[in-house]
Amino acid sequence: MRPKRAEELIARFRGQHILVAGDVMLDEFVWGDVSRISPEAPVPVVEVTGESLFAGGAANVARNLREFGARVSMAGVRGGDAAGEKLAGLLHDARIDDAAVAVSPEAPTIVKTRVIARHQQVVRIDREQRRRTPADVEREVLERLAERSDGWSAVIFSDYAKGFLTPAIAEGICRLARGRIIAVDPSPLNPVEWRGVTAVKPNLREARAAAGVLAEASPEETARRLLERWETQMVLVTMGEHGMLLVERGGEPYHTPARAREVFDVSGAGDTAIAVFTLALAAGAAPREAAELANHASGVAVGKLGTATVRPEELLESVARV
Repeated sequence: MRPKRAEELIARFRGQHILVAGDVMLDEFVWGDVSRISPEAPVPVVEVTGESLFAGGAANVARNLREFGARVSMAGVRGGDAAGEKLAGLLHDARIDDAAVAVSPEAPTIVKTRVIARHQQVVRIDREQRRRTPADVEREVLERLAERSDGWSAVIFSDYAKGFLTPAIAEGICRLARGRIIAVDPSPLNPVEWRGVTAVKPNLREARAAAGVLAEASPEETARRLLERWETQMVLVTMGEHGMLLVERGGEPYHTPARAREVFDVSGAGDTAIAVFTLALAAGAAPREAAELANHASGVAVGKLGTATVRPEELLESVARV
């Protein structure tokens, strides 16, 4: 892709309004140094130097969209606890509309704590209870979305299989978004069938699990099976150091190699990919152009520590280097 074309598309990102629906969570990072091993057990002693909080999970997709100036609405569920209040504050600070993020006492806010020392993740601590979204919360979320659906350019489903994206939620949002771009970052642990959406973006492991093929199955064969199973227009398979594979209905497979210069942390790279891929499609990019931009954006994201977002100038710089 030529830098001028990338610049034209990225300039159009600002005019898009994207709904992100999925499992929201709070990402906590504890930063520190390691200089010794504990005398109590063969584990490192981390001397804490700082802490950071970020909106994570599906909310990290929203953060990536906001970096490009898109208007973003969020649908999900959080607890009425301290972590939930912190998450709400982060969404507000990022100017992400959280009117359709329901507060449920039955769903404590998911918190993922990562301890980072010397640029390495030492341990991750997950606080979560996987629970199906109650019927009253489903109705509340869909009612709030129905009041706000007119301006959407596209919808992104970000599924971490924590319970929010039930068949009722997914089908209800798809009805509201009929005729618009609908992209899905799926989880094979969720039984929702994503039939009829515009695009699905699994990683290769998720794709093989969803397609029911062996681990030796080629990415192309796997993607074609998912095209038929989900009756979608395209499947974008992310393959880490092997780049991405785009398979469109009736078209030839398109492979774009990995663009990362350095890999520090893969946390959230998939969120960056689905955000940029969907924004590009909404901005009028051809699917192959959208895949290229998503691949470049992921390459930038993995070069950062933490649940990182990508800025327009960083994306343009990556495109210009090729």
